[in-house]
Amino acid sequence: MGSTHERQTDLLVVGGGLGGVAAALTAARLGLRVVLTEETDWLGGQLTAQSVPSDEHPWIESGHTSPGYHELRTRIRDYYRRNYPLRPEALDIPTLNPGLGNVSRLCHEPRVGVAVIDELLAGYRSAGRITVLYEHVPVAAATDGDRITAVTLENRRAGTRTTVTAPFVADATELGDLLELAGVEHVVGAESQAETGEPYASPVADPTDQQAITWCFPLEYRPGEEHVVDRPASYEHWKTHVDPFWPGPQLSWEKIDIHTMKGRTNRIFETDLDAVHVPDLWHFRRIRARSQFDPALVDTDITLVNWPNVDYWEAPLVGAGIDEEARRTALRRCRELSLSYLHWMQTEAPRPDGGHGYPGLRLRPDLTGTDDGLAKSAYIRESRRIRARFTVLEQHVAVVDRPDGEGAAQFADSVGIGHYNIDLHPSTAGVNYVNLECYPFQIPLGALVPIRARNLLPANKNIGTTHITNGCYRLHPVEWSIGEAIGALAAYCVTERTEPHAVADSAERTADVQRLLTGKLGIPVAWPDDIRRTRPSQAVSGATPVLAKPRQRSVPTMTPTS
Repeated sequence: MGSTHERQTDLLVVGGGLGGVAAALTAARLGLRVVLTEETDWLGGQLTAQSVPSDEHPWIESGHTSPGYHELRTRIRDYYRRNYPLRPEALDIPTLNPGLGNVSRLCHEPRVGVAVIDELLAGYRSAGRITVLYEHVPVAAATDGDRITAVTLENRRAGTRTTVTAPFVADATELGDLLELAGVEHVVGAESQAETGEPYASPVADPTDQQAITWCFPLEYRPGEEHVVDRPASYEHWKTHVDPFWPGPQLSWEKIDIHTMKGRTNRIFETDLDAVHVPDLWHFRRIRARSQFDPALVDTDITLVNWPNVDYWEAPLVGAGIDEEARRTALRRCRELSLSYLHWMQTEAPRPDGGHGYPGLRLRPDLTGTDDGLAKSAYIRESRRIRARFTVLEQHVAVVDRPDGEGAAQFADSVGIGHYNIDLHPSTAGVNYVNLECYPFQIPLGALVPIRARNLLPANKNIGTTHITNGCYRLHPVEWSIGEAIGALAAYCVTERTEPHAVADSAERTADVQRLLTGKLGIPVAWPDDIRRTRPSQAVSGATPVLAKPRQRSVPTMTPTS
């Protein structure tokens, strides 16, 4: 082990995903000095290192988002306008979507997200307000009673260690690592229905019930060329093994339809062979549409593979008995599943013309900054979650659990807004999809305050939600808003010489933080009344109605349909 360095700052943010970046930026804008750490060499988390195009709400283009997130999206579009060979007609589109992917109004290459985040931080880094420690992971946390006094981080590349002291520490890691290291009370996996009263909660608490992770990767398709990857060691397992809740092996076009909970046959490309249109995989998360670029320079589309059949649900990443070796094994198996699926698509996947395989599918490691073309990190959907002063339940947000037209529950201590359906992927306990339509919701301050720890703040997927409501609070713009709220709360506490519990206990102090957010920063903490009462499936073109389906630990009969 190398030498140990020491640093002191106003706010330590451990984790450089969207929540961590937003927390650091907000705190720096309000005058704090911030140390921001990141386990990879890219900031941005799910948007960049995990290579997931943004999942956003139907009103994302209508001004109902924070100025910070709006600036991020605007800068991404401007980056393309400045640096990419766009066609003139695409150049003039105010709401430019470089990939024209179906999943979002802004699908883009992960590297662009990295560049834009670096731009957002540049001035604050130059002024010494934000210090970024890349390739650093937390390895220890010192505590004194209910306070974290220091966090020790290890440089993965150099082996050196840095101990940082700060009056406030934000856990923005992907798995809530500081909660474990500092002994902060937290939840892993699914709570029981008896504990939460949620209709779609697990009948019994199950720490192993954690959403699948996915190792994403970008692809282009060059017909007539050969780009077949090596066959992974576990290929035969993924080709033959069938889980009881899935309609076939994962190396297939078969998946579960979340509307019917029956098997459905996917396809990778559009085809005119069927009378009924079925959405294809290629357009789902396409991040570059060649139709928008100069054909002399750009001759292929690029799509991002984050598809149902590469979800890894074999083993959880956190919980009792899961040590570092078990976590490494699970991550390795997840990578092998993704590479196995690619190899299968290249060599054995059935084509509409009766043939097999698309050998022209080609990885793009230049877009992920890796040697093998997979993302730098696995896409993590679920984390350890704090035991919070207030926990958001399914009953607060899900349309099926609310009186018609009432909208989501309104919180007097709201510090942000968001929206997404409750979207739970198959889990490591064998539970199938849960997908519930939600009303536009708020982020209550009480969900950001631990029941005991006085200076630890959650800034990622580790806030006071349940296993169920994590499914709607985990997406890109919500994570950003959580980070902004944490940055503002930390700045207020430093300035006023107080702490989050005292803010949460005082209606006056809570109102002060809300005024800081809405006034100085322009961040909304409430939806307009007409929107908050609207079911998204009835509101905006492009929103998809999703039916509620019961939790299932197995699906005994799966009938594939076209």
